[in-house]
Amino acid sequence: MPSAHLSPRSAIGEALLTLGDRWTLLILVRAFVLRTRRFGDWRDQLGLSESTLAVRLRDMVAAGLLERVPYEDGGRTRDEYRLTPRALELWNLLLAIWRWEQMSIDDGGPVLIHDRCGRSTHPVLGCGACGEKPVTARDTTAERGARAEFARIAVPRLHRRAKELPTPTDPLSYYPETMEILGDRWSPAILAAAFLGVRRFNDFKSELGIAQSVLADRLRRFVAVGVVHAPSHEGEYRLTHKGMDFFPVFAILVDWAQTWHHDDATRELTIRHTACGSRLEPVLLCEVCGEELTRSSVHFNL
Repeated sequence: MPSAHLSPRSAIGEALLTLGDRWTLLILVRAFVLRTRRFGDWRDQLGLSESTLAVRLRDMVAAGLLERVPYEDGGRTRDEYRLTPRALELWNLLLAIWRWEQMSIDDGGPVLIHDRCGRSTHPVLGCGACGEKPVTARDTTAERGARAEFARIAVPRLHRRAKELPTPTDPLSYYPETMEILGDRWSPAILAAAFLGVRRFNDFKSELGIAQSVLADRLRRFVAVGVVHAPSHEGEYRLTHKGMDFFPVFAILVDWAQTWHHDDATRELTIRHTACGSRLEPVLLCEVCGEELTRSSVHFNL
C-alpha cells in the first residue's frame, strides 16, 4: 500500500479533512440556524480567539464552504461570510448529527418543528430511490470501489486538536460525546471503517495508515462514550447500538463527499439499499408525516 502522503486525496478523505474539526462544525451550525455571517458575531457567540476564528474562516473559504461578500460598515468596506451551494448541502448532515444526539441524550434541547405539518418531529433516514423509511445500517450493503483505499484518508492535519478553549455549552453546540466522534479527522475515519466491517486493531491501523498511539486513543474514547464495545477476547471492536445509530451521519457524509469532492465519475464507495437494490440516496424524512425535511420547511425552537 502506498504511503499516505504520496496517495492522491480521496473524496471521503477530503470531506473528513474539511469537516473533522469542532470549530468548523460550530461555525456552520450558527451560519445555518442563526444566519451568522460576520466575524465579530461568531467570535462573540463561540468565545473563540480572533486568531483561531480567522484561520477557520480562511480555511472554510479555501474549502469552498464559505464565500466572502463585501458590505458597508460605517463608511468602511468589510467582508461577511456566506454559505456556498456546497455548504448548503451540509444541512442534512448537521440535522442528522442533532438527531443522533437527541437519541443518545434526553435533556430537553432544541425542538425541531416541521412547518409543513406543524408538528415537533425528529428526522429519520429514508431511501430517496424507493421512499422506504427508516433505513438503518443493517438495511444496506457497502461496495468499495478501486478508489476506496482508506489510507488515502490520511491527509495532513490542518489544525491541532483544539484545546485552548472549551466547546460552548449553549443549545446550538454539540455535546462532548459528539465531538469525540467528529472533533478531529481521525475519529470519523475510524467510525467509517467500523461501518465497513473493520474490527481488529491491526486492521484499523493498516486500512487507515494511522499511528498506533492515535488509534489506541481514539478507540479508548469511543469505548468511553459507548459507541464501540470494549475489545472482545478475539480482539474485535464492534459498534454498539449507539454506534450503529450514527449510520445516517455516515451515509450522508459519504454521499456529500462523493458529490462535491470528486474528480471523475468513479465512486469510491457505494452504499446500496438492500430492499430496492438501488444506491442509497439518503434523505431525511419527518417521522410524523413522512415528508422530506428541507432547510426551508423546518425551524428550531431553542
